[in-house]
Amino acid sequence: MASFALIPRLHRLAASLRQLSWRDSAWLAVARLLERVPGGRCALYRYQFVAQAVAPGSLCRGRGQAIAVAPCLAEADLPPGPERRPGALRERYRQGAQCLVARNESGMLGWIWLLRHGCQEDEVRARYALASNQSSWDLDVWVHPEQRGGLVFARLWEEANAVLHAQGVRWSCSRISRFNRASLGAHARLGTHALGTATFIRCGRWQWMAASLPPYLHLSRGPDDVPCLAFDTSSLPHYPSLELTCRILKQ
Repeated sequence: MASFALIPRLHRLAASLRQLSWRDSAWLAVARLLERVPGGRCALYRYQFVAQAVAPGSLCRGRGQAIAVAPCLAEADLPPGPERRPGALRERYRQGAQCLVARNESGMLGWIWLLRHGCQEDEVRARYALASNQSSWDLDVWVHPEQRGGLVFARLWEEANAVLHAQGVRWSCSRISRFNRASLGAHARLGTHALGTATFIRCGRWQWMAASLPPYLHLSRGPDDVPCLAFDTSSLPHYPSLELTCRILKQ
């Protein structure tokens, strides 16, 4: 009987290896074990940091006009969306974030959040700083499950691109979970540049960080002890238009 009980686990492991590398699959296994600690006291997060070029142009080439994308200026005006940590959305607005919401006649289809000068991470104790004033930060690109694979993702980026370019931004930086291959693939199709990785392990009030960029290693003993990761896009190539991105999206 025990051998039969192992079959579902082996299937899940095989599926993970098809989507993730051996290293990320191993980290994901550790994350699943930590999730079993009572009270949610322990967790593991593994991030990929990327930069997406911002340039004039249209991603959708006139398609998807039934999808309206507009800013939502206050938390009270946000339509019902995905569940987030209590207080996280309020904290985003406090930091000066702008939320672009995609809608059609049926309701909300997705959102993207923009922060002009770096951000405080929602999930772990970390601060992301931007070395160039031509950089911005985007986070929490969410598309309703029934709309994934359509034009909502491209329409959100099309409008975000227009807003950021008008502000003088040329690169939008973001973090993506290394365990979310769908999100990594969607960003890769936009032509992103890798900026580094970081792994966070939290147990109670303690947090350990190992990153591929300074300060590389950090031990946090409480909420006031926050590592800062800085991202510099000044050496990245400049794209004069979205022609490259449009070609990638068509593939």
